[in-house]
Amino acid sequence: MGFKVCIFLLLLGCLLQVPERTMARDMKRASIVIQGANRIAETDENFVCATLDWWPHDKCNYDNCPWGYSSVINMDLSRPLLTKAIQAFKPLRIRIGGSLQDQVIYDVGNLQTPCHPFRKMSSGLFGFSKGCLHMKRWDELHSFLTKSGAIVTFGLNALHGRHKLRGNAWGGAWNHVNTQDFINYTVSNGYAIDSWEFGNELSGTGVGASVSAELYGKDVIVLRDIIDKMYKDSKLTKPSLVAPGGFYEQQWYTKLLEISGQDVVDVVTHHIYNLGSGNDPQLVKKILDPSYLSRVAETFKNVNKTIQEHGPWASPWVGESGGAYNSGGRRVSDTFIDSFWYLDQLGMSSKHNTKVYCRQTLVGGFYGLLEKGTFVPNPDYYSALLWHRLMGKVVLAVQTDGPPQLRVYAHCSKGREGVTLLLINLSNQSDFTVSVSNGVNMALNVESKPKKKSLLDTLKKPFSWIGNKASDGYLNREEYHLTPENGELRSKTMVLNGKPLKPTETGDIPNLEPVIRGVNSPVCVSSLSMSFIVLPSFDASACS
Repeated sequence: MGFKVCIFLLLLGCLLQVPERTMARDMKRASIVIQGANRIAETDENFVCATLDWWPHDKCNYDNCPWGYSSVINMDLSRPLLTKAIQAFKPLRIRIGGSLQDQVIYDVGNLQTPCHPFRKMSSGLFGFSKGCLHMKRWDELHSFLTKSGAIVTFGLNALHGRHKLRGNAWGGAWNHVNTQDFINYTVSNGYAIDSWEFGNELSGTGVGASVSAELYGKDVIVLRDIIDKMYKDSKLTKPSLVAPGGFYEQQWYTKLLEISGQDVVDVVTHHIYNLGSGNDPQLVKKILDPSYLSRVAETFKNVNKTIQEHGPWASPWVGESGGAYNSGGRRVSDTFIDSFWYLDQLGMSSKHNTKVYCRQTLVGGFYGLLEKGTFVPNPDYYSALLWHRLMGKVVLAVQTDGPPQLRVYAHCSKGREGVTLLLINLSNQSDFTVSVSNGVNMALNVESKPKKKSLLDTLKKPFSWIGNKASDGYLNREEYHLTPENGELRSKTMVLNGKPLKPTETGDIPNLEPVIRGVNSPVCVSSLSMSFIVLPSFDASACS
């Protein structure tokens, strides 16, 4: 009888926590077991990353031109909200790159070709001519990134000097002189770069253009030599070499690592656009389908396997991912519903040892974390910021008896003791009341004979995350519940614990405040919502 009363009270507690407009048709229970001693993977400390692209304002897809003035070359870097949005991460990793990076000429050194802006050209790669990065703009850009505290990856032109053969295939020797002059300028000016990336989507069959793994492998050896020599006598930290920034094809990636050899490529990048084209009418259906979302896990697994077998000195990154390609999905990628896909991607990729995940884009297209022109954050910005602040780099094994619609990820908490859970509820039918337990405690807390239990002992059974470090008394956890404004899945406003997230009147990023709940209250996740649950007293030896 007592057990039934306990369960009734748990369910009643959840019903009281769920706002009326988000109450689903039924309330279900689910159990989560966190293996606190089982570290399954580890990310970089700065796992969340966003890209700045090169697309000019007249880049269009499906009769929409969603880029405006958001490119590396023409974006207004003086806007305070843009700077504050980056600074909020303390720091944010930013990758400069994209489809046009292999057509960028650097206006430095003894340049043999004219240096003009990108312009529409039907015979050009992706319908554009070559474009120019003037060093005055590079100075401005680096000053802005330094002020913002960003960690910078810069994507280099890997097609310069080559020529088109047939189809997508390009051949000939890479002309490294312009790149070498650009790196020399960067080093001479004391500009800190975390990593140099070679090429964009030239691997395998390529997108628009491709280069064989044999040529690519030889070229990264040349680039490695350039980096080593340029930074040999510099006080700057030598950047990592990142490649190839393309779509994963096992044979091509294997050959690249074999030809380039040990300690040449430090980071192996691949791109993910698993939702298909931006104009797909099934985008929303795909995002809410757990079986569809899970398909890409095989790619993360295989990339990591290829690196472990053929280049264990290197680390896997997702160098670019926007969900839907061709600028993202209008009224999808920039709305609340996209965070179901985005947060699931962060959780899933981290389980497969992905060190960094770069979102396409920071600004630009429909998939920008910030709205072009105004730089007002879209919902995914707040999802990224919460992940960055709450989820530590150690990934823990976790199991649940809940349905596939309840997605669960667990990490050691960032910057403090304990564990943080990410719960994603894709169901439009069910709210969940969740019990959390520690797999280690479940195995070890077996008494040879019963004894009288304290209140804390009683709580440890359904809430065994409390652990041995806790003492009798009032214990709390933090909860961050994400829902759409007015219950509209395609709302451009994220709601945190009932409060819409919008820049303040002074133009600052709003505070992301949790709700504090006592340990004896149930963990509740409403339908079509996402929640970060911070368990500060969870016993997890893997987090020590």
